[in-house]
Amino acid sequence: MILATIQANPVLGALCGGLIAAGATALGTLPAWFSRGISERFQDALLGFGAGVMLAASAFSLVLPGLQAAGESGLGPWSSGSLVGAAILAGALAIMLMERWVPHEHFIKGPEGPSPARLKRAWLFVFAICLHNLPEGLAIGAAFASGHAHGVLLTTGIAIQDLPEGLVVAIALMAVGYDRTRAVLVGAGSGLIEPVGAVLGASVLVAAPLLLPVGLGFAAGAMLFVVSHEIIPESHRQGHEQHATSGLMVGFVLMMLLDTALG
Repeated sequence: MILATIQANPVLGALCGGLIAAGATALGTLPAWFSRGISERFQDALLGFGAGVMLAASAFSLVLPGLQAAGESGLGPWSSGSLVGAAILAGALAIMLMERWVPHEHFIKGPEGPSPARLKRAWLFVFAICLHNLPEGLAIGAAFASGHAHGVLLTTGIAIQDLPEGLVVAIALMAVGYDRTRAVLVGAGSGLIEPVGAVLGASVLVAAPLLLPVGLGFAAGAMLFVVSHEIIPESHRQGHEQHATSGLMVGFVLMMLLDTALG
C-alpha cells in the first residue's frame, strides 16, 4: 500500500528519494568518526567518481528523457533539442547567479560571492555544500516527475555518489580545523537540501506537466555546472588529475549501467 502510494504520487516519491540521498550523505560521514583522515589522492578520486555519476545522470536520466518528453509533446527534433538545450543553459546560469549572490567558501578555492565578513566560516562551508547539493535534489524531483522508474534510478545513482561525498566533506572540514563531531554533523546535515530541492522540482513539474522537458533540462544544466565549475577543478588542484579522471570514468560507467541496464 505504501509503495503504491509513493509510485502514484511523484512529489511523495521525490521526497523519499531526496531523503534517501540525504541519508546516504549522512552515512558517508560516519567513517570520519573512526579515521584520522584519508589521502588527498583518494579524496580526489572520490570527487572524480561523484563527477562521473553526475555527468552520466545528467545525460541518461535527465537530458535523454527530456528530449523524449519534448518529442512526445509534438515537437520535432530541432525544436526538442533547442528547448532542452535552452533549459540546460538556464539551469547552469541559475546556479552561476546563486554562486555570485550567496557568500560561501570552498575547501580549496577559498571564499566566493559577496563579502562574508558577518558570517562564521562554518556557515560559509555549509552554503557552499548546499549550492553543490541543490542541483542533485532538483534532479531527483524532475526525474520522479518524468516517471517513478526514472526517479528510482537517479536516486540510486546520486545516493551511491553521496556516500563518498559525505566522507570527503567531513574529512575536509576536519582538515581546515573543525573538530570531529562538528565536521561529521555538518557533513551529515549538508544533504538535507536534497529533499527540499526534490520536492520543489517535482511540485513545479507536477503542477505544470508541459514544463517537464524544461525541468529535466534545467536540472541537467545545474548539475553540469557544478561538475565543471566545482568538482573537477577541486579534484585537479592537488596534482592528482589521473586519479580524479579514473574515478570519473568509473562513476560514469556505473551510472550508465544503472540507467540503461536497469531502466
